[in-house]
Amino acid sequence: METPDPAQIRQQLQQLEEDHGDLKTQLSIIRISEPIFSPDAENPGPSPSKRNSDVSALDNPSPASLVADLAHYKELFSKLRFSYVEQVTKEKFLRAIVGDPPLVVGHNENVELEGQLAEVKAELKARKEEVRMMIEDMEKTARDLASRYKNVQLQMTQLQTLPESIENLESTIATLRAKQSSDTHASSSSQNLPLPATLSLLAEREAELAALNRQLAAVQNTLPRKTREAEAMERELSILERRKTDAIYQAKEAQRKKQEGESDGLEEAGRWYRSAEEALKNLVGVEG
Repeated sequence: METPDPAQIRQQLQQLEEDHGDLKTQLSIIRISEPIFSPDAENPGPSPSKRNSDVSALDNPSPASLVADLAHYKELFSKLRFSYVEQVTKEKFLRAIVGDPPLVVGHNENVELEGQLAEVKAELKARKEEVRMMIEDMEKTARDLASRYKNVQLQMTQLQTLPESIENLESTIATLRAKQSSDTHASSSSQNLPLPATLSLLAEREAELAALNRQLAAVQNTLPRKTREAEAMERELSILERRKTDAIYQAKEAQRKKQEGESDGLEEAGRWYRSAEEALKNLVGVEG
């Protein structure tokens, strides 16, 4: 399948815009957003029911302003319909009572009219339901079209920047390929060996790896014993450190007492041991 050319697609879109006009101007809601004026009044005066937002909505229509205008006009039409029904009813009543002869409506006629009215109301209700469903379908379709239009606008924006991005990527790919080629030529000869030599080198590396794995397994087996020995040596070392500290302290104390002339008992003990040694030698007849 042939890859589409972004430049060609962009050119086709520009040609469509030139042939059919700008898409933004065609998708306009000006017509349905225009305020409703009386067709008979050439210069309509200001109406208290007219909202100040009609002019701004006409200048810059939006879905939110259209919804507000629609609610406003529905309220006006509801009031207008009520006034119309009231005026027509009054007119018919007055004509009936002032006519010659007066129009008198009997009970049977009222019952018949009520039956017809019920049928008309039922038909009107069904028509309203159909209109409501049609409006819901139209709103759903409008939202779908709006979402698709936004996606098209986003894709067109991306399409404008796509050729430049493609050129940059192609330039980067060419640079990387050139760098890879130079690195391949400058690499060691071991990376360009034929298949038999490569297999032999691979076997040697695998043998070395197996030997290293065996050594590692042996070290891992002796690790717990060495760890216990190291812990025992650390305990013995801590005991010796404490003894060393005590001996240093005692030596410093003895030196201090000797310098201060204070007897620590060691000298007397030495003289006593010497005299005892002389006495024992004399007793056993050993000459010194």
